[in-house]
Amino acid sequence: MTDLLTTTGGKDAIPVHTVSGEGLANWLKTLSPAQATWVRENHFTAKKDEIIRLAGDKGEISAIILGLGKDHVSPDPWSLAALAKNLPEGKYCLAEQDEDNTLSALGWVLAQYDFNRYKTGRKSRKAVLVVKNKAQLQEISTLTRGINLVRDMVNIPTCDMGPEQLSQVMREMSDKYDAVFTETVGDDLLKRGFNAIHTVGRAAARAPRLLDMVWGRKEAPKVTLVGKGVCFDSGGLDLKSAAGMRLMKKDMGGAAHTLGLAQVIMESGLDVRLRLLIPAVENNISGNAFRPGDIITTYKGTTVEVDNTDAEGRLVLCDALALASEDDPDLILDYATLTGAARVAMGPAIVPFFTDGDDIARGLADHAGQVNDPLWRMPLYRPYMPDLDSPHADLNNTGSGPYGGAIMAALFLKHFVENPEKWVHFDVFAWNPKDQPGRPKGGEAMAFRAVYDYLKNRFEKK
Repeated sequence: MTDLLTTTGGKDAIPVHTVSGEGLANWLKTLSPAQATWVRENHFTAKKDEIIRLAGDKGEISAIILGLGKDHVSPDPWSLAALAKNLPEGKYCLAEQDEDNTLSALGWVLAQYDFNRYKTGRKSRKAVLVVKNKAQLQEISTLTRGINLVRDMVNIPTCDMGPEQLSQVMREMSDKYDAVFTETVGDDLLKRGFNAIHTVGRAAARAPRLLDMVWGRKEAPKVTLVGKGVCFDSGGLDLKSAAGMRLMKKDMGGAAHTLGLAQVIMESGLDVRLRLLIPAVENNISGNAFRPGDIITTYKGTTVEVDNTDAEGRLVLCDALALASEDDPDLILDYATLTGAARVAMGPAIVPFFTDGDDIARGLADHAGQVNDPLWRMPLYRPYMPDLDSPHADLNNTGSGPYGGAIMAALFLKHFVENPEKWVHFDVFAWNPKDQPGRPKGGEAMAFRAVYDYLKNRFEKK
C-alpha cells in the first residue's frame, strides 16, 4: 500500500482543493468566471465528501474540489478517504501543502485498503498522493504497514490464521528486526505453569502456545505488549450461537493489534526494550475440553473456578500478564477482543481502556484527541471486586451477575498485574461492521494510532 504515496512528480499531479461550507463563498471568488459558473450550476455546496472536477483549457481535469462540510473538525484523518476511494488511477497532490496533512494523507492510503486475497481476478485501483518530503512518507508508510497488518490478520479466516500462523508471523517479524523469539507449545505449557493457556486450548487439534518476542537494548525503558490470540472462539462447552460464532475469526484481534504495534515500534526505532507476549489458542470442543466448574491453578498461583467456558480470553491473558509483570516493565499494554459489554457501552468505534495510572490515562486521552483515534477511560471500580469471589477457588472467571461485564473482566485481569498503575487494558472490537470512508467493513486497528503517538512522545527514538 505504500506505493500510494510519492514525493516526486508534484508538477504533473492533479491538485486537490478542500473547501468547507463556511469557506465556499470566498473560495468561489478565487476562480475564473467560467469555473465559478460551472461550480454553481452543478449545485456544489461543499457538503461532506462532495466532489466536483474542474476542467482545463483542453477539457482535461485541472483540479479536484472536495467538500469538507459545515461542521468540519480538525484533525480529521478521513477527510480525503472518500475521495481517494473514488478517483481514477493517477497522481494527485494537496493544494494546501503548507498545512500539516500527515493524518489526511494517512487516511488517503488507508481508504484504498482492499482485502482481496481470496478474490480471483480482482485488482485494486491506485490513486497516488504526492506528499511533502521523505520523512512524512516514511511516517505514513510505517503506520500504514502496521495498521494493514492488523486488518489482514483479522480478516484472514481461522483455517489460515491459527496458532501456528500467529507464531509464523511473529517469527518472521523477529528475524526481520533482529529480535529474539521463543515459544512454548502444547504440554510444555504445563511444565512452565501456564495452566490456564493450556486448559483453554487443549481441546483444539492445533496445540496451544505462548509466543514471546524481545527486542531493543537491555538498558532501555521496558514496554511489554500482551495480545489475546484466541484464533477462533466456539464458546467451548458453553457453546455460542451460530450468529455469535460467525465473526469469531476476529477473536485474535488483540494479538493482531500487538503484532502491528510491535512492527511500528521496531520500524520506527523507538528506544525501548520491547517484549511481546501472545497466548495463541483455539477455544474448541472435544473430549478433553475444559468444563464449567473446573478449577485452574494459574501461572501466578491464583486458583480460578470456571463459571463459563466462553469467558476464555481473560484466562489465557491472566497467565501472560503474570509473566509480563515479572520483569517489572515501565509499561504493560494489553489488547483483547474481550467483552460484548464493551460494545454495548461504547459501540463499535470507541475503545474503552482501563488503568490505575492517572498520568498514563491523561496522556492517552490527549494523544487520542491529537490524532482523532477515539478512546474512553472506564473505571476499575474496586467495590465490584467481591463479585469475582468463588466459594471453591480464589476467583471465578465471570462475576456473579450480568452487569458491568467489561469492568468485571478488567478487574479480573488487574489481579494478575503486579503494578496496575503501569498497566493499560484495551477492550477492542477490531472490526468495522459497515463501510465508512477510510474504514472498510472488516478487520480494523483501533486504539492504535493514539497509543503509538503516546509511545513516540514518551520514548525517544534511538
